[in-house]
Amino acid sequence: MLQLVENLQRLGTETAFEVLARAAELERQGKSIINLGIGQPDFKTPPHIVEAAVRALRDGHHGYTPAQGILPLREAVAKDLARRHAVEVDPDAVVIMPGGKPTMFFSILMFGRPGVEIMYPDPGFPIYRSMIQYTGARPVPIALKEENEFAFTADQVLSQITPATSLIVLNSPNNPCGGAVPAQEIQRLVAGLEQHPHVALLSDEIYSQMLYGKRKHESLLRYREIRDRLIVLDGWSKTYAMTGWRLGFAVWPKPLVEHAVRLAVNCHSCVNAPTQHAGIAALEGPQEEVHEMMAAFDERRRVIVPLLNQLPGFRCVDPGGAFYAFPNITGTGMDARELQNKMLETAGVATVAGTSFGIHGEGYIRFSYANSVANIREAINRLAALLRD
Repeated sequence: MLQLVENLQRLGTETAFEVLARAAELERQGKSIINLGIGQPDFKTPPHIVEAAVRALRDGHHGYTPAQGILPLREAVAKDLARRHAVEVDPDAVVIMPGGKPTMFFSILMFGRPGVEIMYPDPGFPIYRSMIQYTGARPVPIALKEENEFAFTADQVLSQITPATSLIVLNSPNNPCGGAVPAQEIQRLVAGLEQHPHVALLSDEIYSQMLYGKRKHESLLRYREIRDRLIVLDGWSKTYAMTGWRLGFAVWPKPLVEHAVRLAVNCHSCVNAPTQHAGIAALEGPQEEVHEMMAAFDERRRVIVPLLNQLPGFRCVDPGGAFYAFPNITGTGMDARELQNKMLETAGVATVAGTSFGIHGEGYIRFSYANSVANIREAINRLAALLRD
């Protein structure tokens, strides 16, 4: 019998993809499915970005690229960060990745080992906890609470730091709850971290351009006092509707760049060349379609939240960012997984149980409103009928 290493048994998965597969199977069987489960924009990548990739292929960009990413793209990233956050970033501190997950993977591999603790948001993106467990480190959840609109507080994070804490993973705006942390909390957190110089930070800012109302994103890159231990994850997948392109980036402290690049060489060699040229076009080209997409998400948010609050047994806070609503469903008398399955199998509405995102997700369901207003209304009508029966 083959003997596999033990840490493979500690790896988790993303239930959203399992729900997507089940929804696709039901569709093949002839059932009408409205998918409010998968976390990706329902828009096409803007044409000028697609054309840049096609042009790169036609121009002969068919070979390997540097493991760190091509310099023009890293320079475009640095300029974009300067524009958005008013910060100076050296292109040599930028590493281009095939999506966001490799940055999570590499960061947690660098700091995770038996005997240390890594803090992460819960409910949160499930790969955080999965990778922490894989390394043998102890996962320490930062509970995101409904009463605080699913945003962490500085006091909450700082109070959980111990001498064993090696890394803190933060995510704002966050998946699955849509919570957005106010600037004053980020400022208080950074001030408190001065007392804990042994702690590294991974700030997942992939939804940083998806905020509602007058909210503004407060990037941790703004704080020079923590830049020597800060890793910032961002990318193209959400903002530019490029999930399938697998293109992300991270800004690393200078001493860690070499290690990140070496992991990249061992893992994926490099990101494919045409996609990197598409990334340049996205950052340097027109942004109107990005703004139009965000306006559409904002409209959908203003539709879905009141409708969810009208469902029997539901209550839903208004998300500050991303494109997720995370209603409390305890009033239905069902647990999250039971209701998720019933909504899919009986009503034909795909969602994701809050427990897929951590121990603090029980009693909640994630709705992705990356779908049309018409489909959102139809989905809620189906659920209203289901819950009345």
